[in-house]
Amino acid sequence: MTQYLLAIDQGTTSSRAIVFTQDGQIHAVSQQEFTQHYPNSGWVEHDPETIWTSVVDSCRKVLEQSGLKASDLAAAGITNQRETTIIWDRKTGEPIHNAIVWQDRRTAPYCQSIKDQGLEPLITEKTGLLVDPYFSATKIRWILDQVPGSQERAEGGELAFGTVDSFLLWRLTGGKSHCTDATNASRTLIFNIHTQEWDSELLELFNIPRALLPEVKDSSDDFGVIRPELLGSEVPVYGVAGDQQAALFGQTCFHQGMAKSTYGTGCFLMLNTGSEALRSEHRLLTTVAYRLNGKPTYALEGSIFIAGATIQWLRDGLKLIKMADECEPLAEQTSLDHGVYLLPAFTGLGAPYWDPKARGAIFGLTRDTGIKEIVTAGLQSVCYQTKDLQKAMEQDGLRPVALRVDGGMVANNWVLQFLADILGATVDRPETIETTALGVAYLAGLKAGVYDSLETIEALWKCDRRFTPTMTKERRDGFYEGWVAAVNRLQSS
Repeated sequence: MTQYLLAIDQGTTSSRAIVFTQDGQIHAVSQQEFTQHYPNSGWVEHDPETIWTSVVDSCRKVLEQSGLKASDLAAAGITNQRETTIIWDRKTGEPIHNAIVWQDRRTAPYCQSIKDQGLEPLITEKTGLLVDPYFSATKIRWILDQVPGSQERAEGGELAFGTVDSFLLWRLTGGKSHCTDATNASRTLIFNIHTQEWDSELLELFNIPRALLPEVKDSSDDFGVIRPELLGSEVPVYGVAGDQQAALFGQTCFHQGMAKSTYGTGCFLMLNTGSEALRSEHRLLTTVAYRLNGKPTYALEGSIFIAGATIQWLRDGLKLIKMADECEPLAEQTSLDHGVYLLPAFTGLGAPYWDPKARGAIFGLTRDTGIKEIVTAGLQSVCYQTKDLQKAMEQDGLRPVALRVDGGMVANNWVLQFLADILGATVDRPETIETTALGVAYLAGLKAGVYDSLETIEALWKCDRRFTPTMTKERRDGFYEGWVAAVNRLQSS
């Protein structure tokens, strides 16, 4: 008898609900985009109520499309945009401010002041992270500073903080669960990844009351029950993981040295380092890949803020294309020697540069430059940024030579071939590219008993297509040197 798992995939630009069968196949999908808010340059916000309604609507529609009832589901899991910060009233469930999104750079001056005090090495040692506006702690501090009375209310236990998973769990369970998992906690800048606890010294440093914080659980655990009035009957939530860690799990990268790269709004390359929390010497992040039965598995991660969002900008901002799928044929018509480099630093540069002040630019424009060259340069920028991460991992002695890829952009064969060429590495696309949602379905299924081991899940991974490099090293190095020169020009401008 077929068993079904519901994955709630709450992303940066849309919310999705996907029903999977126990063999990892998609049974039904529902998706809703929602509005992005940009109140100031470099600021990005979401309305938490819009996130909530988009999730509930997607879940109801996916059940309708699938022909299933909530009672037919073995379990549900939540995967989410990480670091995005919400604080809400424990009595009413109402947020006290818009969600501050992971891309938001408003706390850059505060981060700089922490660095100027020489505190970054302490924070990095405990959390595996760098001091950057990307992470949650400085966003929490900003909200508590800006919303009158909120610090006192937080200290009095009247308010709750959570990343998006926590906020959704609170709402889905009717306020009974104030929880997160270790992967999401590891992105807050206040969670000690070695002790697996909220860190008292860091809470004091950021002046964040402990009463504000959720309980941290394993990634496959009992997170509570979706209240029956939402979907028709109760559904246990048995899996939670931040989107990139969920994708690593969905790609079954369970062994040390295995790597995946996800191409969604941003791009995230993650390498499994096993039971050891390896510290990067080249400004990559050490993070919790997943935690099962109280035991963390760690990863090294490179984070790029803008990937698929570049294509959205070409479509919605510049209006060079009407649909994202127009990019592939345009790139196929374009010579690789077009000389244009598009740097999508719309909200700063991520790893390995970590430059929150950088802004986007296009270099190499000539009278011959047209739409197809700019679109192709946008696609290539994603590959070049991945190369930046590969280089940093290589310098840390951990060069990934094979990469499993996922996310919306990997449907583009041209991008994956150029990626393989520029990396000089094999790129594998799985049959199911919705690996973020699949990963959290697997985590929920583990707790529900749908799967008895990681080996059972590993056997479900299947390759759709393998891309192998065909470009000469000399040509590859030439293209990449042009990219590095463009980045240097951007940072010096």
